[in-house]
Amino acid sequence: MKPMDEKHFAILRRHMVEVIGIHTDLLEEELGKAVLDERILTVMLRVPRHLFVPEPLAQLAYQDMPLPIGFEKTISQPFMCALMTDLLAPERHETVLEVGTGLGYQTAILTELAGHVWSVEIVEEFADSAQVRLGQFGYANVAIRIGDGSRGWPEHAPFDKILVAAAAEEVPEALLEQLKPTGRLVMPLGPVGAQLLTAIDKDAGGVVRGRAVIPVRFTRLETVM
Repeated sequence: MKPMDEKHFAILRRHMVEVIGIHTDLLEEELGKAVLDERILTVMLRVPRHLFVPEPLAQLAYQDMPLPIGFEKTISQPFMCALMTDLLAPERHETVLEVGTGLGYQTAILTELAGHVWSVEIVEEFADSAQVRLGQFGYANVAIRIGDGSRGWPEHAPFDKILVAAAAEEVPEALLEQLKPTGRLVMPLGPVGAQLLTAIDKDAGGVVRGRAVIPVRFTRLETVM
């Protein structure tokens, strides 16, 4: 069998976005909406997800499931990437902190939608690989550093939006401190087996309020003592 080419991958991307639309419609009651932001779906039609997974898994990149990327980590299923981005609602004038770069797929989505993305990854090999992959597409509005994402990136705080691609019992205090008033943070919260994807808003007075959306299952947020 001959290898897949860009034409095949483009067809699979369209199918991926159609499946995201089906999932969204089925979860209308939980999400409070039947469709996600069209800007996000347009970006997901464009970004080549198959280049952000290990090469042997490229043909599986557009199936709606998480895929292993090494170090007992996964890239989230496409629907989860789309939903988290929709909840975050990044705008072109905003700065975004991402915790958990992985191989850079979610980073690429955010970079297409926000003004600047600061991404922190605890696994050095992931950070290096993501830097190369993102660089190949000429993204100039993103920076990656290796470190403990629970501590944020204080040198560039405060951030308009923060997305955390790993779960914790509660939001790390440093991340709440680095979130701007009127900003939003999206991450999975709760113990193993009872995580809920949660959107947390900070009002102009600094008061934070969370809204649980749907049950999820993410790897735990790693920290460095």
